[in-house]
Amino acid sequence: MDLATLETPVPVVDLAVVEANLERMQDYCDRHGLALRPHIKTHKIPALALRQVELGARGITCQKLGEAEVMAAAGLDDILISYPLVGQNKAARLAPLAGRARMRVAVDNPLALRSAAEAAALSGAEIGVRVEFDSGARRTGVTSAEAALELARAARATPGLRFDGLMTYPVSAASAVFLEAVLPRLRAEGLEPAILSGGGTPDAFRTHELAPVNELRVGTYIYNDRMMVAAGHAGWADCALHLHVTVISRPTADRGIVDAGTKSFAADLMPQGAALGHGYFPDYPEVRLERLSEEHGMLDLSACARKPELGERLRVVPNHVCPVSNLHDRIAFMRGGEFLGFQDVAARGRTL
Repeated sequence: MDLATLETPVPVVDLAVVEANLERMQDYCDRHGLALRPHIKTHKIPALALRQVELGARGITCQKLGEAEVMAAAGLDDILISYPLVGQNKAARLAPLAGRARMRVAVDNPLALRSAAEAAALSGAEIGVRVEFDSGARRTGVTSAEAALELARAARATPGLRFDGLMTYPVSAASAVFLEAVLPRLRAEGLEPAILSGGGTPDAFRTHELAPVNELRVGTYIYNDRMMVAAGHAGWADCALHLHVTVISRPTADRGIVDAGTKSFAADLMPQGAALGHGYFPDYPEVRLERLSEEHGMLDLSACARKPELGERLRVVPNHVCPVSNLHDRIAFMRGGEFLGFQDVAARGRTL
């Protein structure tokens, strides 16, 4: 098989670009004294996670237990779950993981802390706790220094748990303000945080300027996407994953249909909204992927001097690559234009 004969729609990843992206981020972290703990939510592939660790990453970050279970089974042994795990069922699944890997969890409430403690008791292994704080995303994370201090105290006082430090997403000026308020209070009580962890690919290369963190959690950097190009983090040549699609219909001169819709593309739009469509076509920059149904992608060709033909294969850089990985059972690996084979996206669909 070669790339030209692969059935579409199919995501294709250029391993040479992946390697360059991984080395670039690792080099940045090494130069600025940051431990790199990459988030596997973008690729969800154990072989790529193992390569990240081989290049110098401290460990990995997962968002869900299901992802961590897949990665631990593949030999990854230092795992942070950057998501509050709440309840007995989650504790029962975290326990065996703690028995086979160095597990760390994020908490922002007492119930998540109790769930981690239950897992530690079941496993007999110590679990690291990171208190998450909000840096303006208005997602998970405590919103006051007092709340962070209370959870840190509770982690230290709970058998089986270890207070590891603090974490946030994204790293921003607000992160620095919060840390300035909470760190003296933690240190006054002997709660020196070993880890100050921040996340986010768009501003990753400014992390050392934004806040005094010592660990960086990033995911999208491995592939990059249209949003990362727009953010200035990457250029088109740094986008490792392209979705290959085929023009299956040309109903009018200014309209085309490709064989990929919401089952292949994420529905994410750019910050500018629908005007830019659902992806970027490197070989046809004027094409706009204006609408998606489940199986169809509707192209607006009205701005094109040269228009793609019926049956033509097109490459698309997704707006947001992470959910695109999650939509596909496998991806094609290539290097230097040569098809190398398929790789299962082993941790896709792990919502629990």
